[in-house]
Amino acid sequence: MKDLFILFAHLLTTIAKLLGPGGTKSVIADSLIMKQQLLVMSRPKQRSPKLSMLDRFLFGLFSLLLTPHRMGRTAVIIRLSTLLRFHKALRNRKYRSLFSSSSKSKPGPKGPSQELIQAIIELKRRNPRFGCPRIAQQIPHTFGVDIDKDVVRRVLAAHYHPSPGNGGPSWLSFIGHAKDSLWSVDLFRCESIHLKSHWVMVIMDQFTRRIVGFAAHAGDVDGTALCCMFNKAVSQQSIPRYLSSDNDPLFQYHQWQANLRILEITEIKTVPYVPLSHPFVERLIGTIRREYLDHLFFWNASDLERKLKAYQDYYNNHRVHSSLSGNTPAGSSEKPHLVKKRLNEFSWQSHCRGLFQLPITT
Repeated sequence: MKDLFILFAHLLTTIAKLLGPGGTKSVIADSLIMKQQLLVMSRPKQRSPKLSMLDRFLFGLFSLLLTPHRMGRTAVIIRLSTLLRFHKALRNRKYRSLFSSSSKSKPGPKGPSQELIQAIIELKRRNPRFGCPRIAQQIPHTFGVDIDKDVVRRVLAAHYHPSPGNGGPSWLSFIGHAKDSLWSVDLFRCESIHLKSHWVMVIMDQFTRRIVGFAAHAGDVDGTALCCMFNKAVSQQSIPRYLSSDNDPLFQYHQWQANLRILEITEIKTVPYVPLSHPFVERLIGTIRREYLDHLFFWNASDLERKLKAYQDYYNNHRVHSSLSGNTPAGSSEKPHLVKKRLNEFSWQSHCRGLFQLPITT
């Protein structure tokens, strides 16, 4: 009898809800949400069933049709730990908004602009082998914006996410006196696509770090070939007073010595077995290998010289250097001055057939 009375009371309550404004949708929503709760709670082998995205969507949709009084009675499957986590998330968001470094009301430095961040990230993405010091020198050279390498490092750490897929005597005092009258020459070997050995002669200016020229030769090099390579590399240049070379047996040929006497060039030998006494051209050869030759193929000596000529133009006119205070070898005679330009108005210039991409202002 008591159960019938309770059932009759629920029937009257339901009829009253149906007769009230919005009662039909409230009763239907109440029924649907209770059925959805029963389905979730009856899932096998789950003491605390995890709500799926569909479950959350349905509960949220049905709750829009319930009255506020009925909402508290319906939400029976929400655990206290869920409410505590929700409250903790709201609390953390509040304090993050109040004390975060991105808050506009907090005093102090604001950090790099969004345009500068995008330029740094894009420069790193297009040139993955560029380090923070190189980027910190390339950005002022292009945009005239003074930036430190530590700022570049923090920007890359926060925003750059690469896709998965790098005891001899000092020359400094001598260079200060000789200036542009001292060149360095050295040879290195590389392999063509057919695995045929090619020798490359590279000549650089010690004072400006400028690449004077390249010359390539297929096969073994003798005294006559060495002189032909040197004369070909310097044919478009004025002859220096001094030329530094290492103690390679190739530079002991009498043809080489006679050629230098005819050109009135004084040869300066480095300390034997001490690469530090010939540092700049040795480092240049390593740079050419790492940045360029390790990333392309060549067919013959002519193809190799043509590609090295493209790298020479990039190296002399566009690549910045730490030893030149962020300047290029072509502009090393001038003191670099920063002219600020808009970071959102620039384009990308391709060098060496797309192997290097540097920003240029428009």
